Amino acid sequence: MKSRLIVLEGIDGAGTTTQARRLAGRISAHLTREPSDGPVGRLLRECLAGKHAPVDATTMALLFAADRADHCAREVEPALARGSDVVSDRWYHSSYAYQGSERERDWVMALNRHARRPDLTIFLEVPPEVAAARRHADGRSEELYDRIETQRRVAAGYRDVIALLSPDETIVVLDGTRPADELSEEIHCLVTR
Repeated sequence: MKSRLIVLEGIDGAGTTTQARRLAGRISAHLTREPSDGPVGRLLRECLAGKHAPVDATTMALLFAADRADHCAREVEPALARGSDVVSDRWYHSSYAYQGSERERDWVMALNRHARRPDLTIFLEVPPEVAAARRHADGRSEELYDRIETQRRVAAGYRDVIALLSPDETIVVLDGTRPADELSEEIHCLVTR
């Protein structure tokens, strides 16, 4: 069986990090994330935390696209070539929803046109208010895109992106408000069937 790129997507606080970790552990896959742990990804994490403010939407879209290209070359493609499945906490869908809600989405999509298409994308749908409560309960510092108005706009952007990409990609939408263990089981079943 060929190795697969499996992506978990959703707004901040949807549970993508938890579910990506759980899935990668259960199927012995290579776990990764975006922004990546590479040089561009580290810069992006600093920008998200407000260390280089202000950073405009154009710069963020370009940085995310550069990080994705570097991430693919450094980590994702080599892991797939070794025969390992790769589970990624986010992929280009996030750029389309986040930066595409601030800039022209077609331009953001053009920046990412050479990015590898996932074999399966699992979108965890969670209302922005629920996601915000989760972030607060976890004691997370507020980041660039965490304002509730922004998260509402991004959630709407994700719905548009899923509708746009679904004819050409395998995207499964799951209720991310369900208990984490129950959701993990459903994700595992989706991936292993």
